[in-house]
Amino acid sequence: MSSGWTAGSVRAKALAGRHPGVGGAREVAACDTLDDALRCLAATPYARGARAAVGLPEAQRAVTATLLWHLRMLAGWLPQGGVRLLVPLAAGFEIANVASRLAAPDGRRVDTLQPYRLGALETAWRGLERAGTPAELRAALAASPWGDPGDDTPWALVTGMRMAAARRTAIAVAPAHRWARGRAALLTARERFVYRRSLPEPARRDAARLLGARAPAAASYQEFRERLPATAGWVLAEADEPGALWKAEAHWWRTVQGDGAAMLRDGRCGPRVVVGAVAVLSVDAWRVRAALESAARGGRHREVFDALV
Repeated sequence: MSSGWTAGSVRAKALAGRHPGVGGAREVAACDTLDDALRCLAATPYARGARAAVGLPEAQRAVTATLLWHLRMLAGWLPQGGVRLLVPLAAGFEIANVASRLAAPDGRRVDTLQPYRLGALETAWRGLERAGTPAELRAALAASPWGDPGDDTPWALVTGMRMAAARRTAIAVAPAHRWARGRAALLTARERFVYRRSLPEPARRDAARLLGARAPAAASYQEFRERLPATAGWVLAEADEPGALWKAEAHWWRTVQGDGAAMLRDGRCGPRVVVGAVAVLSVDAWRVRAALESAARGGRHREVFDALV
């Protein structure tokens, strides 16, 4: 194993070990106000961003920005191949940047915060950032590893990127293959059976690659579940009907946490340890964001938070 992988693995374990975990997130969720919750984060790696946050959206954004900063730090310790491994795992930040540039149905911007700074973890952001219209965004995506989303509506652009992220992760990050398939099953189920929308053609093709050709074509949710391969169907085990997909989402995060922690316990330095650390760090940020929302609501949703984690 190269010195770069050794250094990166040691750094990955150190980063993952500093975060608050389930216990720390529960303390945040139990706070009666958002200000109390932000003070609770003062002794965690999220402290710097949390101190300057005003309101829940900024506080949650500070948490994910901290996660991105740690992934960029980790990338700096890895050899070139390791950086390529992290790029698909950081794809959600580039998707968020694109989503923030698109208009909601009422014409408002979805997000007015500054885009995430991706550094070496970007896929095609510099080209996407220069796009001035949805049509130009679609063209920039089509000319990049993201691929053509199939249309230039805000929904098609974001949905296409999300399914493409699952495809790219499954191909490039072997330890995350199961997570990518589970994510594709969740996205397909939500679009087909909650929002009652057919996937754009490129997203449908990606879904077929990840889930098999029969599942995305299912006429009902139950049929969809039955047609999923075991490597993807596990994610819907706790969701008997579309209204329970929030349980499936939580199950997906808990699985990523468990798998990531097992990879971190692997004594050998290398890609699995690094992917495990990214998983644990990502789940921690997701938990803390949920905990902040619970606190912002006066702690009235602690039971929901507990059900999630």
